[in-house]
Amino acid sequence: MFETKSEVMVRFSLFGDEFPIDFVTEQLGIEPTATYKKGEILAKADKGFRTRYRKESCWELSSGYQTSFDAGEQMNQVLEPLKSKTALINNLKAQFNLDCKIFVVIVIKNGDTPALGPDLAQVEFAYLVGAEFDTDLYAWPYEEEDTHL
Repeated sequence: MFETKSEVMVRFSLFGDEFPIDFVTEQLGIEPTATYKKGEILAKADKGFRTRYRKESCWELSSGYQTSFDAGEQMNQVLEPLKSKTALINNLKAQFNLDCKIFVVIVIKNGDTPALGPDLAQVEFAYLVGAEFDTDLYAWPYEEEDTHL
């Protein structure tokens, strides 16, 4: 298989104004990879910038950054544990006025572009829970060959 240095990260986020994150974790039966609450410090004041605070609360499940040539692999890692919980996710969304998104972040290095297209099962899950896809692409420059050898 072709080796790539490019990286992919996928995360599913449930977010809203304020909600009981521990209750959501208990109901889903899945430990989140990250959480934060509205009002927590996002960035402390530094060199003329003011302190910024979280504007919402969030529960998320993430693959973390992984070397990959197919974002579908990371999408499956994150979405597979959630697929049987669509009704529960929708109940939590309704109960706490939450939204959800599937974030896909691709860091392209040296022109090695991972595949991006979600498969039908991934699209169906997103549809069933009303999740939007949010995709970010970061392209790093090609490594230049050393012509002085």
